[in-house]
Amino acid sequence: MRNFMNVANLVKEARLDHPKGYSQGKLSKELGYKNGQFISNLERGLCSIPLKGMSKFIKVLSIPKEELKDAILQDYAETIDYYLNEYDESDKV
Repeated sequence: MRNFMNVANLVKEARLDHPKGYSQGKLSKELGYKNGQFISNLERGLCSIPLKGMSKFIKVLSIPKEELKDAILQDYAETIDYYLNEYDESDKV
């Protein structure tokens, strides 16, 4: 199972703490999306930030580059661990 929760938590926290007080819909439009559904999905950990869109998120939400990079890498590491552990469990059968 893919994990996106580190990015989800980072984006949600940045949105809620931002001085502009972005709603999901307002943030979505600021980033060039049609409605707030993408931000909702992102904050629930159903997807991650598209790689081409990272710089826009960094700029709009004032997220430090290294913090976003670390969250993405942590999500990826947790995803890999999940699948490796799943593989280990299937070997025991």
